[in-house]
Amino acid sequence: MSTVQQTASRPAAPARKSNTTGAIAMMLVFAALVITPLFVKNFIIFQMTMVLIYAVAILALNLLTGGSGQFSLGQSAFYAVGAYTAGILMENFGVNYALTLPAAAIVCFIFGFLFGFPALRLSGVYLALATFALAVAMPQLLKLGVFEHWTGGVQGLVITKPDAPFGLQMSQDMWLYYFTLFVSTVIYVLSINLLRSRSGRAMMAIRDNQIAASAMGIDLPLYKTLAFGISAAFTGIAGALGAIVVQFVAPDSFTIQLAIAIFVGMVVGGVGWLPGSLIGAAFIVFVPNIAEGISKGLSGAVFGIILFGVIFLMPHGARQVARYLETLITKSTKKT
Repeated sequence: MSTVQQTASRPAAPARKSNTTGAIAMMLVFAALVITPLFVKNFIIFQMTMVLIYAVAILALNLLTGGSGQFSLGQSAFYAVGAYTAGILMENFGVNYALTLPAAAIVCFIFGFLFGFPALRLSGVYLALATFALAVAMPQLLKLGVFEHWTGGVQGLVITKPDAPFGLQMSQDMWLYYFTLFVSTVIYVLSINLLRSRSGRAMMAIRDNQIAASAMGIDLPLYKTLAFGISAAFTGIAGALGAIVVQFVAPDSFTIQLAIAIFVGMVVGGVGWLPGSLIGAAFIVFVPNIAEGISKGLSGAVFGIILFGVIFLMPHGARQVARYLETLITKSTKKT
């Protein structure tokens, strides 16, 4: 009997080690994110803040694509709605910047949930094409004269950057960085708990096999539209944070290039792997600057070559590298 118990307990050890290694890695990354701004200039802090903001947008797309298996190229539209919600509330109504985040989440959740209904009949490339059309149309809709009183039309809105509260002796950039870090950490924890919940398991069942999920009694329309709504809500929060940090929103800031950048970040980070959202965000923020440093005239071509190389060497994104490093750590631990 004891032999059977020992045999049954052996497979659990690698899983425990894997979880421990992942938890330690996440704590080290979080510690680095907390400490680094204390030793760098404001411009680097600004860039790090944008990395966190894009990480939230990529994570939101990952929940939709990696979580429920629905492809979207229209995340820039939800990002724009969130940004304009924050900008309008702050500049036209004097709402505190922190309160604009839940407002942006609610507005974008409704927008995404409603968009999910006509998208129910679509899947794969057809769904991607429909969301692509949404991303292309959004900048033009924001320029319409009927909305100009609220959106500022083509000229957009200038947003006042908030100061650190409670008399804290830190720059505006540093305060917004830590504020963004707090919000992105909360969203990450919520996303992890969502995927582990009953709703998350239902979404992943739909992703793996819709026919089997329907046979199990899962309400496909409900969970598909719910996935769109949650993804849009988190993307809207990212857009609101981006508007507050950049201090400006304009229609041409939310073109299809932004949607493609978010999609690229998801692929580089690893589809379905939430920690990879941060790596994908760092890629789309810093690699274009590196490409421009190599050749200003051919920065787009250099970026394309770098992206091709990354996808060729890591077809599963950063998740593949993480698993390789985890295997090396496990082997070295066994030897010692």
